[in-house]
Amino acid sequence: MTDVILPVLNEAEALPWVLSRMPPDLTPIVVDNGSTDGSGAVALRLGAQVVHEPRPGFGAACFAGLVAATADLVCFMDCDASLDPGDVPRIAAAVHAGTADLVLGARRGVPGAWPAHARLMNAGLAFELRRRTGVPLTDLGPMRVARRTALLDLGLVDRRFGWPLEMVIKAAAAGWRIAEEPVLYHPRIGRSKVTGTMKGTVRAVRDMSGVLAA
Repeated sequence: MTDVILPVLNEAEALPWVLSRMPPDLTPIVVDNGSTDGSGAVALRLGAQVVHEPRPGFGAACFAGLVAATADLVCFMDCDASLDPGDVPRIAAAVHAGTADLVLGARRGVPGAWPAHARLMNAGLAFELRRRTGVPLTDLGPMRVARRTALLDLGLVDRRFGWPLEMVIKAAAAGWRIAEEPVLYHPRIGRSKVTGTMKGTVRAVRDMSGVLAA
């Protein structure tokens, strides 16, 4: 079994699509990070486990989901319908088989799904990760699978947008086997709070730059 952790901030529009496509052997854990659009209630109505994390920040929501999870494997993924939960078993396969410790979904964008400024930011981060760690990643993908207890042991401390980057850096430093698999990246449902806006992209770059500096 795999628990799928879905950090949510005002994703009531996207939740029905995401949860309806969740394979039956996956358990969705929706972490409501202060939504004002009823996202938590929508998720409950659709049968998901809901965790409320009042502290703002993507990393805070991810960590709350990680603490709430009970399965051996956990998957983190965005809950804006840009990623298909049907891809999770394929991303999890190598971790489940014991041939990898962390697998990321490398996004292959449907036309119009991935803004140019966000693609450039991601390419720069992937290059910096390759340079610093030697891990041949092409994407700091938002869909990723690892073992729950191993992630807790990494001692991740970032609670904002530096969380995904810190995970890869610390995993590489710990000698984890890190791999990636291609996934389709679809146009999101609803308004983007991060890379879909220039303000959100700047905020993410700031948080990730702090992680790199540390």
